[in-house]
Amino acid sequence: MERKDYLHNPTHIFMDDTPYFITAAIYNKLPLLKDSQLKTLLLTCIRSAFERYEWELHHWVILDNHYHLLGKSRNGQDLTKIIREVHSVSGFHIKKTTQVQQLVWWNYWDYCPRNEEDYLMHLNYLFNNPIKHRYVDNLNDYSFSSFHSYVESQGRETVVKQFKEYSGYKDLYHGEDDF
Repeated sequence: MERKDYLHNPTHIFMDDTPYFITAAIYNKLPLLKDSQLKTLLLTCIRSAFERYEWELHHWVILDNHYHLLGKSRNGQDLTKIIREVHSVSGFHIKKTTQVQQLVWWNYWDYCPRNEEDYLMHLNYLFNNPIKHRYVDNLNDYSFSSFHSYVESQGRETVVKQFKEYSGYKDLYHGEDDF
């Protein structure tokens, strides 16, 4: 495991073949991703970068001012390159579309779930984000998330059970993640 500490940014951990929970935020929490086409573009950028660096993208949610990802690294050192690529390409298009003059992306945070329970709590947290931030009252009503494909692959009963068994997601806090 390699770790990089920064004076004014979060610490980043670089581990190979490891699950990662990643959060990134728009500068000043502006709702620059409100347009569904920008959310779609961001997802395309994320998928492209993950594929280029041979990381697995397991789950995702994109909101108006931030996103969460769950995936698995191949080479942990590539995390910075992935985020840089995603943010530079998407940032260019976001600026062009929204006419914002300032910085688009603020920062990103990463966390490596320690075990299956920790992973599932973070997955539940990711899925629950549209409710937490009052976008919707029912997860079925939010389309910019991998929730729908997860329910389709796992079955509704399994997902309901997962939310009950791993309810610790309600208490998770990742620093700047209180948008």
